[in-house]
Amino acid sequence: MSCPDCTSGGFLPGEPTGHLSTQGAYLATGATQRSKRAVVLLTDVFGLPLKNCKIIADHLAKELDCDVWVPDIFAGWPIMPLTKMKAMERANMPGQHSTLDWIRFFFVDLLPHIPAFFASRPSIAGARINEFVKTIREEKSYESIGSVGYCFGGSCVASLGTTGLVQSVAIFHPGPFTVDFAKTIKAPAFWGCAGTDRAVPRKLIEETEAMYAGRKGTDSFIEYNFKTYEGTIHGFAIRPDLAQPVVKEAYEAALADTVSWFNKTLVV
Repeated sequence: MSCPDCTSGGFLPGEPTGHLSTQGAYLATGATQRSKRAVVLLTDVFGLPLKNCKIIADHLAKELDCDVWVPDIFAGWPIMPLTKMKAMERANMPGQHSTLDWIRFFFVDLLPHIPAFFASRPSIAGARINEFVKTIREEKSYESIGSVGYCFGGSCVASLGTTGLVQSVAIFHPGPFTVDFAKTIKAPAFWGCAGTDRAVPRKLIEETEAMYAGRKGTDSFIEYNFKTYEGTIHGFAIRPDLAQPVVKEAYEAALADTVSWFNKTLVV
């Protein structure tokens, strides 16, 4: 959690159609009975209680015709309760947050939930995720597993991409990172970036993309794609305000791009 946008957004329409399964994870299935590939969706700070992650999982399962899992990366204690979610800032007015906004974010949103954050700090959440991926691969005999993540989950997916446990990743508006960290990602990576993101400035995105491009033609090259969805802010791909046409279009494009990326890189 790195800025006030981490707790803003909207609820997706509809209701989830999957069910809870291994380790309390949500499972959405495609039409194929025994899927040879799977996608693990890692959530934002609201975790499984926010239905958006399940609705997105349902959509990806249908379009990719494979199992899509949403594990409980917070072990029943999400960093943020749904009562903390606020309306998303206007996409056409993405200016800087005021000093008062930052004070409220720190004292009202962040400070009271430090115990929950500490209980699921990156090293702890990462260990849970790694173990979950190993478990479903063994239980289901998947040939390939990909992972997509948003916000806090985007950072988790980036870390998962360094382990060799997954064959492809899609990272949407993650928390802060460094170019040196991005160099350690082993899996093909799609980076979905907001037009305005206080957590990950555009300069960092450009430097990271340049790092990937600089490895073309070498043994260290890894397939990648960067896309910036203009007119959006941090959180648009998981908590979109669908009343804003530019956000709705970007959210739908992000879903389609995720499907295309996994169809390209998660082949069985």
